[in-house]
Amino acid sequence: MTQRIRFRFCCLIRGLAFPRLLLFGVSCPSVVCCLLLPDLEGSAHLLLLSRNKSKHELGYCETEAKLALSLDFWTLSSENLLAVLPVDPVKENYVRKVKNCIFSIAVPTPLKSRVRLVAVSKEVLEDILDLDLSVSETDDFIQLVSGEKIVSGSIPLAHRYGGHQFGIWAGQLGDGRAHLLGTYMNRQGEKWELQLKGSGKTPYSRNGDGRAVLRSSVREFLCSEAMHSLRIPTSRVASLVVSDNEVWRDQFYNGNIVKERGAIVLRVAKSWFRIGSLEILAHYGELDLLRTLLDFIIREHFPSVEVAEPNRYVDFFSVVVSETAQLIALWMSVGFAHGVCNTDNFSLLSITIDYGPFGFMEAYNPDFVPNTSDDEGRYKIGNQANIGIFNLNKLLQALNPILDPRQRQLAAQILEGYPVLYYTRFRELFKAKLGLLGETKGDDDLIAFLLHLMEKTAADFTMTFRQLSEITQSQLQELNIPQQFWALNMISKHKLFSAWVSQYLLRLKSNMNDSDSERRKRMTTVNPRYVLRNWMAESAVRKAERNDFSEVHLLQRVLRHPFQKHSAAEKAGYSSPTPSWAKDLKVSCSS
Repeated sequence: MTQRIRFRFCCLIRGLAFPRLLLFGVSCPSVVCCLLLPDLEGSAHLLLLSRNKSKHELGYCETEAKLALSLDFWTLSSENLLAVLPVDPVKENYVRKVKNCIFSIAVPTPLKSRVRLVAVSKEVLEDILDLDLSVSETDDFIQLVSGEKIVSGSIPLAHRYGGHQFGIWAGQLGDGRAHLLGTYMNRQGEKWELQLKGSGKTPYSRNGDGRAVLRSSVREFLCSEAMHSLRIPTSRVASLVVSDNEVWRDQFYNGNIVKERGAIVLRVAKSWFRIGSLEILAHYGELDLLRTLLDFIIREHFPSVEVAEPNRYVDFFSVVVSETAQLIALWMSVGFAHGVCNTDNFSLLSITIDYGPFGFMEAYNPDFVPNTSDDEGRYKIGNQANIGIFNLNKLLQALNPILDPRQRQLAAQILEGYPVLYYTRFRELFKAKLGLLGETKGDDDLIAFLLHLMEKTAADFTMTFRQLSEITQSQLQELNIPQQFWALNMISKHKLFSAWVSQYLLRLKSNMNDSDSERRKRMTTVNPRYVLRNWMAESAVRKAERNDFSEVHLLQRVLRHPFQKHSAAEKAGYSSPTPSWAKDLKVSCSS
């Protein structure tokens, strides 16, 4: 139905055929306090904190509010969800098929051994949750983020959803090891949903144990914060706790089961609803509930869509199509491959969620696949934009039962516009990466030519663009590439590199009111020096497994400012070629 985006189509550059572009008003609300239902089954206990008061009652407006120094007046609310969206009437926590609801009530199961808080995000605590960093040192906080106790106002929930996994309908999936603690409204009036991951079994655990391991939790903590600093929409992680609980995992799905340590992360996002949230309702014919959920999502998260508008579902779909195209183009601009782009991992708010076997491409390769279980390369980096179309088509199929014939036609036309939306944004991003201003007919060819040279020489994706941001035009013109620009030295070995340089320098001359220093300054703000390479994450994990979290903290500091040179990062080799010990590293699949 929709046209397939071609990632390698040919164009003529000086008579030769090359691969084309890799298309590759503030109020002061009080939070309603709800007590944990007394008859819920589970091991977590209610953390009896003082009832939250309105900031008017406390004597100041939220724009002037100070960060909380304890959890005494800090609460969550599940009311906004439970007032509208139905909950599974079965309260017992056992694996089962669930129907006619959005959530099941499920209480976290605390880790049995002593837990240790090993990392927190100061930005998330202070800017999102209004908590002073010192709060993270309290027992109340550690009990909260480890699932041991529940704050006042929280009714822990597990979300029911389905999804297409590797292109095949997988039926009921859901939060099998995650607990939605509730919603927090901060002093800016923003609502954020807090979710524990690795916090025990739920009705959706299927054959799982409800746990997450240290390895995958470190990777998610670091990558979600790194993506935020790269200006890519993403869920965030507030904290990481580890334990000595034994968790058994087959890391590479090869039959080799190993013992690992259990861990829990506290994740935050504006919403955790995904394409699969709607798919399961349409699949089972729960159409009234589908409308209810859609109206809730539109009202809460899509201000540009009028909830009383008869075409609101088409308008909603149009926004999701556009923002999904934008998100995937952003992924491509930093060489990020999600690894498991199933519909149950695709956010309806078009943010990056569910970090699993992800990877940042090192040597430029459109066939880069970080997930070792993806034997057919379905989710290779060069196919992510096409997977976006597939997933959006599944979203449209879920919407079709509640659309009239004309609305279905309009929605199909919207989906057909996805390739242009994606390509337009992709082109804008890569022009910025090369410091190009204005519009010139040959810009696509210039980008495609460079990517071709990078592919043929296996040049490093991140550092090629970064070093182009740092080298002067005179050095390029003379092909006088300093030794420290190792990625450019690699690509310069190609016989056509000088031809590309000539075209590039000629194009830079057409930049109006620009200088070489301004170009370099501009490019260093969009081309990161540091990304979370697999070997960097693996090095941090290996140390963490020995209770040494120094590299986790170093990476956290470095990746918070990925565009700035960092002396400790340079000493650690984070902008150097991949070390020999890491050449054949694989990204583990299980988490």
